[in-house]
Amino acid sequence: MPIVTLTAAIADHVRDGDSVALEGFTHLIPFAAGQEIIRQRRRGLHLIRMTPDLVYDQMIGAGCARRLTFSWGGNPGVGSAHRIREAIEAGWPQPLEICEHSHAGMAAAYVAGAARLPFGMLRGYLGTDLPAVNPAIRSVECPYTGERLATVPALNPDVTILHAQRADRAGNVLISGILGAQKEAGLAARKLLVTVEEVVDDLGAPMNGVVLPHWVVTAIACVPGGAWPSYARGHYPRDNAFYIAWDEIARDRGRFTAWIERYVLGTQDFAGFRARLRADGVAA
Repeated sequence: MPIVTLTAAIADHVRDGDSVALEGFTHLIPFAAGQEIIRQRRRGLHLIRMTPDLVYDQMIGAGCARRLTFSWGGNPGVGSAHRIREAIEAGWPQPLEICEHSHAGMAAAYVAGAARLPFGMLRGYLGTDLPAVNPAIRSVECPYTGERLATVPALNPDVTILHAQRADRAGNVLISGILGAQKEAGLAARKLLVTVEEVVDDLGAPMNGVVLPHWVVTAIACVPGGAWPSYARGHYPRDNAFYIAWDEIARDRGRFTAWIERYVLGTQDFAGFRARLRADGVAA
């Protein structure tokens, strides 16, 4: 399990056409990794995320994706994810296929993927309209009770990317604070990349505190601030002002494209991205 630069991690492990999951629920969203994928101009990706928000708005608007599997999309607390919406509704910058689930359905699919089972089951979907727009949602009869249960195909991303507070030099990862589907998405993946705030000699983890041991991690990159503008418990708060500002940036194609070109494509890495924002008077 090597500790590498984020540039090298993406270059070595994310290919055009891959299925890629960037997970993190409000907290520890791997923005730096998403922007590095944009910077390296990956194309044709199948993006997977329970809550595609600003990080996927940026990636989809930059032309990285052909397909999106998700369970909610938007700018949390603000409004629409305008680049995702325009890709779906108008095919700009290219058409985007969608596979829509509920949060429970996505969780069941990740759990099945982590267990290397072909599908997950849940009490849900049946009697709703979602199976009419997602043909992957099917059902089975329980062999014990005769109950009809909804099923979803397992999710096994080619690559899952997470952000966490710390990793040790052996590659064990400690996540502190709110969890979404990080553990399940990580265990379901063929490759797991993790960006962290710091690499330490000793995690100081409580018993059973390490849910991502070194043997499931493909590579680690130390990227301080790598979840900004989302938050990392114990390191920095959510930058609510940026989420509000993003609504206007993303609403217009030209303004969005200029922002991506200046701050992402026009910088060498995430540190350079944040330095340019600060130089332009944007808190980062």
